Amino acid sequence: MSHHAPDATRMLDTRGYTGPTIHNTNPLHLLETPVRDRITESYYWKEQCFALNAATLCDKAASLTYIGGTYGQQKPTPFLCLLFKLLQLLPEKEIILLYLRQTEFKYLTALAAFYVRLTFEATEVFRVLEPLLGDWRKLRRRTREGGWRVDYMDQFVDDLLIKDRVCATSLRKLPNRMILEDLGQLEVRISPLGEEVEDIDRDEDEERSRASGEGVEEVNGNGHAINGEKIDVSD
Repeated sequence: MSHHAPDATRMLDTRGYTGPTIHNTNPLHLLETPVRDRITESYYWKEQCFALNAATLCDKAASLTYIGGTYGQQKPTPFLCLLFKLLQLLPEKEIILLYLRQTEFKYLTALAAFYVRLTFEATEVFRVLEPLLGDWRKLRRRTREGGWRVDYMDQFVDDLLIKDRVCATSLRKLPNRMILEDLGQLEVRISPLGEEVEDIDRDEDEERSRASGEGVEEVNGNGHAINGEKIDVSD
């Protein structure tokens, strides 16, 4: 069941908060106070996010054209505002996975991936997000300076998995993946580039073997080359 309110004021009230929690905290507090304040004061939040629910938010996210956190004078991007709205709505997990796995709207996928990283447990974060490391769609990103750069979905997801801050948002530290493997909570991950990397390693080994063999003839126990030429092996 989605938890919806016309604005975030009630959920942001820290006095006796009794609503749903994520990681034992108020979901809206997963974003830092200055960022929350800038979001709730922004034009986009007030005009575009006021009456959104899980269904209409999907439509709004499908119209996004870039990702990012804050930029310029700490202005929040629509991407960050919609993430905050998701934290207010707390849609069912199945809805988030539908957002994530649809293939038509890449910014909706990116938004769902960010929400997964913030709210899911560690083992689920790895299981749900790692398939996107094979997604090479381009993403437009608004930089902190207000400019633009090109990112890729796999790069964005990799940042979510290894960095402690993405899009002006501090992320909970994930346990080392190998530790989760040793505990039997995750299967060993096979990289989609595994075979390609093995081929590269094999080619490099062959090149080294050829290089080390150039100009050197095979020698028998008497110091004679196999082709019959004497090789001086004395000091």
